[in-house]
Amino acid sequence: MPAPVVLNVGFYNYVLTDKIIAMVSTESAPMRRMVQGLRQSGKVIDATQGRKTKSVVFTMSGDVVLSAISQETLARRLSEVEHTPDDAEEAEE
Repeated sequence: MPAPVVLNVGFYNYVLTDKIIAMVSTESAPMRRMVQGLRQSGKVIDATQGRKTKSVVFTMSGDVVLSAISQETLARRLSEVEHTPDDAEEAEE
């Protein structure tokens, strides 16, 4: 059974990549209000380690993960995770 593919959202916190729906910036006021509402309902997983929240990762379970890393950086990491050495091994065969 292959190991689950995970995305590092900062400070050694990880999210399963197949559970991610969207990664969104927290720059807009509506997004900040949404996060506050979700925080009150207990649906927030705070992975910022006390730093400023720069992005929100929405998961299939309805939970959201707050990250101190920008969504651009997370997207880059996600694309790097999708191009793992397993792909190179398959190409050699």
